[in-house]
Amino acid sequence: MEVESDERRFLFLQGPHGWFFNRLGTALRAAGAQVWRVGFNRGDALFWRDKASYIPFTQAQDAWPQRFRDLIAEHQITDIALYGDVRAIHAKAIAIARALGLTVHVFEEGYLRPYWITYERDGANGNSRLMDIDLPEMRKALEKYDLELPDPPAHWGDMRQHIFYGALYHFFVLAFNRQYRSFRPHRDLTVSQEFHLYLKRLGLMPFHSLERRIASWRVRNGGFPYHLVLLQLDHDSSFRAHSPFSSQAQFLEKVFAGFARGAPQHHHLVIKAHPLEDGRAPLRQTIRTLTLQHGLGGRVHFLRGGKLAQLLNHARSAVTVNSTAAQQVLWRGMPLRVFGRSVYDKPEFVSKQPLRKFFARPDRPDARAYRDYRHFLLETSQVPGGYYSLGGRRQLMRHLVDMMLAPDDPYTALILGDATPRQQLRVVR
Repeated sequence: MEVESDERRFLFLQGPHGWFFNRLGTALRAAGAQVWRVGFNRGDALFWRDKASYIPFTQAQDAWPQRFRDLIAEHQITDIALYGDVRAIHAKAIAIARALGLTVHVFEEGYLRPYWITYERDGANGNSRLMDIDLPEMRKALEKYDLELPDPPAHWGDMRQHIFYGALYHFFVLAFNRQYRSFRPHRDLTVSQEFHLYLKRLGLMPFHSLERRIASWRVRNGGFPYHLVLLQLDHDSSFRAHSPFSSQAQFLEKVFAGFARGAPQHHHLVIKAHPLEDGRAPLRQTIRTLTLQHGLGGRVHFLRGGKLAQLLNHARSAVTVNSTAAQQVLWRGMPLRVFGRSVYDKPEFVSKQPLRKFFARPDRPDARAYRDYRHFLLETSQVPGGYYSLGGRRQLMRHLVDMMLAPDDPYTALILGDATPRQQLRVVR
């Protein structure tokens, strides 16, 4: 049974750094819902303006499940909202919420980033409902809608805002967290280490940008065929939870071995770091060591992040664990090999060849199949906008409140024919 918006009672847990959850809570209240926010540190408190609805959690971490149950009962919660479904506090909350019949709203970075964010119910990435929806079912759901695929905005960049809010968040946790003495971050590094890495990255951005431009120019103008390796962050939630590797170094060992055995001798390997790579993993040293071990001197190139499009224009293929950047590879009709659980790992367009054979003669994807898959995503879980910029958040609010108050998740709504086809929205500045 559908619950009216004025009967919906939301409990927000942790969200993206910055003002997105605050803005979303305000929008839900305007629609008649009630909203509370649980904060686990001073950074969470910083980005929630309505202090009357802010609930600090200051107990030890093992007290969280019972405290969560108490909050549900005390406020008669009907829905929970969170960013990332695998960090420990969220995974425990989701299990309890499901058992109690609550609606679980999960946000993630866009599967088709950077121009969209992801909104799903119950789980994301390897826990997404997309893992169980095959291409024929997607095509059947799309038959009733005769729409063109929306183009991405001409410009949408909030990477600097992302890094800035991350640094500010960790600074407040580091400097003003006395009330939350039992707080433990969901990553391996301490808050102090996280803050200093963000600060260092902000300071070095101009130098890294110059280095990246030079390295990219050398690859684009080198005149050699190359294969692209898309790295992720070792602490990335999707990599950690849905990957057979414990580090990018393990993944690189497998890639180098396959490339050395299978790729033609005049082909090169271009390794692209994640845009938010901050140096906590010794990637350069790992790459140097593997290059020597496999006799690939002069054929391996490392790029410190940067834009992917120009590199893809000339690449022969790409490999990754389960990076969302692989969607850009498939959109261009390029061969792709993946190793982790990912929402785009469909047999119609992702190769299952052994790496040696893939680098020698990769199977090409079914471009028509991927186009249908992408269309399905854009009509369901991919919402135009961004978490970190003002314009991006404004764009998200045009869709998200109605999607969250709808009785069905985005995939079910489209499959049942109850979804309103989404029209392209242009960036508002």
